[in-house]
Amino acid sequence: MAEENYDSRKIDGRSLSKKVEDQVKQGVDRLKAEKGITPGLATILVGEDPASKMYVRLKHKACDRVGIHAEDHNMPESITQEELILRIQELNVRKDIHGILLQLPLPQHLDDKSAMLAIDPAKDADGFHPYNMGKLLIGDEGLVPCTPKGVIRALEEYDVEIQGKHAVIVGHSNVVGKPMAAMLINRNATVSVCHVFTDDLKKFTLDADILVVGTGVMHLIKADMVKEGAVIFDVGISEKEGKVYGDVDFDNVVKKASLITPVPGGVGPMTIAILMEHVLMAASNI
Repeated sequence: MAEENYDSRKIDGRSLSKKVEDQVKQGVDRLKAEKGITPGLATILVGEDPASKMYVRLKHKACDRVGIHAEDHNMPESITQEELILRIQELNVRKDIHGILLQLPLPQHLDDKSAMLAIDPAKDADGFHPYNMGKLLIGDEGLVPCTPKGVIRALEEYDVEIQGKHAVIVGHSNVVGKPMAAMLINRNATVSVCHVFTDDLKKFTLDADILVVGTGVMHLIKADMVKEGAVIFDVGISEKEGKVYGDVDFDNVVKKASLITPVPGGVGPMTIAILMEHVLMAASNI
C-alpha cells in the first residue's frame, strides 16, 4: 500500500474538536440569549511550570473561540495549602464562575487530593472530584475526565463498535486509565487494564480490538504488539530534542491499525473541546 493512503486511517482530532467546539459555541450563544448567562471558567495555576502554562493558555484560547468567560488565577509557588483552598472556596461561591480547573501537577509541598476535594463537584470541569468519579463508576456520566470522554466521542464519531469488543488500556492513572476503563465497561466492552507491573504486555495488546495507551513512554507500542485492524488511541506524550512523540510507534503501527490517533493532533485537541463542553454543561445546570 502506498504511504499516502494511510492518511485515511488517522483519527483527525483537530477537525473533531472543531465540530465539538462549534456545538458548544451554539449552546453558549443560546444560554446567553435565553437566560442571560455567560459560562465562566476559572483556571488555577500554581507556580511557573512551562508545560502547565502552555496547557492553561490553550484552554483560554478555546474559551475565546466558543464565547466562555475565562479567568486565570496564577498563584506563586510559595503559597500554602490553606491559601490554595481559600481561593478554591472563593471561586465555589461565585455566581459567574461555573467551572473550576486546578492545573496539575502542583508543587510538591501542596496536596492535590485535598485541593481537588475542595472544588464544588458541580463546578468540577476536569471531572476528577471523587463524587463525579463515583457517579462515573455507577454509569452516571456527567462531569467526567475529559481525555477518556474525548476518546469515547471519537469512537462514536468514527462509528467504532464498542459493545462486545476487547478494549485494552495501557496505564492505570486516575486521569486516563481508570476512568477510561469505566467508560468502556459502561458501553459493554470487555476491558483489560495493563500497567508497569503487567507480565507480558504484548500478550494483551495483541488481542486488543481497541487499544488506549497513556504511559508517557516514547514508542512503547511497536507494530508487532498490535492486532491487524485495531483501533488505537495514543494518549501519551514525550519530548525528545524539541520534538513531541507518542507512546505508539505511529509510522509503523499505522500500517496495521484500522484507525489511529497521531501525536500531536489526536487526543489533545479533543480533551480541550470536551472541557469546553463541561463548562457549558455546568452553566446550564444552574
